[in-house]
Amino acid sequence: VQLQASGGGLVQAGDSLRLSCAASGHNVVGWFYQSPGKVREFIAAINVNSGSPVYTDSVKGRFTIARDNAKSTVYLQMNSLKPEDTGIYYCAARGNRITVIARSPSQYAYWGQGTLVTVSS
Repeated sequence: VQLQASGGGLVQAGDSLRLSCAASGHNVVGWFYQSPGKVREFIAAINVNSGSPVYTDSVKGRFTIARDNAKSTVYLQMNSLKPEDTGIYYCAARGNRITVIARSPSQYAYWGQGTLVTVSS
């Protein structure tokens, strides 16, 4: 049930990054981010069986969540990055039998260790 997030780094504003989350055995996988001094926020989630995604409004049109079931991996493609996107990005999964996407971090039972994204201006 362990999740592993990777792909963070230091980029300039306007650049792109793709984050990866190894998430074997989970039906719903989400991405959250946390900037210094702030609470963890929902970015996007996907039902890995149907492929249906949900996004927070602030990333619509810039970020895309997708899954590769053959690799048991969920990706977050982030384009047109802004300095305010800077933070630690976490992937998380709901319980193994849950298929409904949720936005609240409290609804996710399993968490990866986080990967740092820094966007310079």
